[in-house]
Amino acid sequence: MATESRIEQAYRARTRRSAELARAALEVLPSGITHDSRHLPPYGPYVERAEGARKYDVDGNSYIDYFGGHGALLLGHNHPAVLKATQAALARGTHFAANHADEIAWAQQVIDMVPSAQKVRFVASGTEATSMCLRLARAVTGRRKVLRFKGHYHGWQDDMTTGYASHFDGTPVRGVPAGVAANTVLVEGGNIPGLRAAIAANPDIAAAILEPLGAATGMLPVGTQFLEALREETARAGIILIFDEVITGFRVSPGGAAGPDIDGQDRRWRAARRCGGRADRHP
Repeated sequence: MATESRIEQAYRARTRRSAELARAALEVLPSGITHDSRHLPPYGPYVERAEGARKYDVDGNSYIDYFGGHGALLLGHNHPAVLKATQAALARGTHFAANHADEIAWAQQVIDMVPSAQKVRFVASGTEATSMCLRLARAVTGRRKVLRFKGHYHGWQDDMTTGYASHFDGTPVRGVPAGVAANTVLVEGGNIPGLRAAIAANPDIAAAILEPLGAATGMLPVGTQFLEALREETARAGIILIFDEVITGFRVSPGGAAGPDIDGQDRRWRAARRCGGRADRHP
């Protein structure tokens, strides 16, 4: 405890301006933060600028950035090529609210990299993407339920909160109607017998959704064998399979977790081809 106390004292001494901003944030932001990942006792540093692999806070401290913009900054902060392209785009305008050629090129690039993508819909957030996926699955199948895996994160909409962090037993999170939570079927990731039993007991499942590397971006892995079994069981039951690659897309490989392994073998999707189906998901 004494060691922790010295570390905290040193941190406070070096981040006095961040402490002031943290106190001000408590007056205008719930919990004083804009994203749960920024919760850091006694308070998080307030970043002023970033370059390459480092961030610099308002007190002049330098940090190695292992977060990488929630995983999106594959090339680090202010990479010259990215900065040049961004500046060129801004010079042409900030919000056309109209069709433009770049969106076609962008969509084609996604289709070229992602094995299962045939067409692309651009959305504003991962939560919006998974919400649309589930709505589409229900419309196509005429079913109501969604098969979820404990600890897998798919956004904060009502359908996706049950079974994420605190209510693994299926009881609804505060503010979520019990009727919504009742449409969630929860299974342990990697549990093939449990998966088969859940599908057999619930003929009203419209979609199954998961993080393909496992919960917390692979910290609790599910394995290729489980993914192949999931593809086979969902195809057999007419369930739409959704790979949520909001985090893993273009990061674990250019094609995401569904893309080829390093040796070029597309192992994760052999079962999809074997079943004569494909995995429906958003990129």
